[in-house]
Amino acid sequence: MFTGLVAEMGEIASVARRSGGARLSLKAKSLARETGIGDSISINGACLTVVERQGDMLAFDLSDETLRSTNLGELRGGDRVNLEPALRMDSRLGGHFVTGHVDSVGRIRTKTLEGDAYKIIITADSTVTDCLVEKGSVTVDGISLTVVDVYKDGFSLVIIPHTASVTTIGLKGAGDSVNIEVDILGKYVSKFLAKGKDARFMRTLRDGGFAP
Repeated sequence: MFTGLVAEMGEIASVARRSGGARLSLKAKSLARETGIGDSISINGACLTVVERQGDMLAFDLSDETLRSTNLGELRGGDRVNLEPALRMDSRLGGHFVTGHVDSVGRIRTKTLEGDAYKIIITADSTVTDCLVEKGSVTVDGISLTVVDVYKDGFSLVIIPHTASVTTIGLKGAGDSVNIEVDILGKYVSKFLAKGKDARFMRTLRDGGFAP
């Protein structure tokens, strides 16, 4: 479990393909000092397990499923990635609950500077947009962000200067891919409502004016 508050930007050393997946190695100047074998780290929003540590270098094994369902397979040496260690029970929850399980890969449609902040529109499929609400939470490349607008085929965000300077969202532009995880509460509610369209629960919601 994570919060979506990026602790550090790491630098990819290599992504070596092999049978059944790949081995990802990266440099994490500060995070590596507090990390051990078996620890969970969010890399661009995907929860991965540390399998090797040498100084400030960390290594992770990626399955074919991870490569298929995230943008980690697109990474090359020198690329920057967002890193966050797993949430501790005594940690302050500053973002929102993030599982590290990527729901979909979206693409930045536009990125425009409005004052000193960026407005970003991300193209996403209905599995994402059906679970989003305006002013709700969404995780983009491991960053806890607030949804501004929800469209049929995407959503928009506003990125403040601090977030742009300490995460990879400030480095990305139109056409770049991003890992998306919707708020887990939204996923459960969406599935529950889809299964209960004709149930007593839906009648109760309609009677209360909460459903069409």
